Amino acid sequence: MKVTKITLFFVIVILLSSCKIESESLNLKQQSETQLKNIAEDTSSKNYKGWWIYGEGLHIFKDEESLLEYELEFPNENIKELERLYLAVCEMEYFPMESMLDAIMKIDSRNSKKILVVYDFEILYVEGCGE
Repeated sequence: MKVTKITLFFVIVILLSSCKIESESLNLKQQSETQLKNIAEDTSSKNYKGWWIYGEGLHIFKDEESLLEYELEFPNENIKELERLYLAVCEMEYFPMESMLDAIMKIDSRNSKKILVVYDFEILYVEGCGE
């Protein structure tokens, strides 16, 4: 009788623990699916024309059409070389550089910021230079 009760107890404990693991696994799967939906608004690359502005380690872009501002990420570029390029062209921080960006928009789900992930860019004009 004691052996049967102990065996039944262990079977119940094992069943309950497996249900909890499955439930946690399901929650993690649902969270990751939600994050994937929030990360990329549009996975197709698009051209954006506007002003690239760099200052104090932050790259932002002001879209010419909508006048919205986006943070920029450059996954294929060395960020230090990119900052040197910007400063060589503009000669100072916070100087707008008209650019055409080939980028994908994503949304940071933690703070709902829109970010442009830039895969290619072209410098069109530097504001105020007149050249």
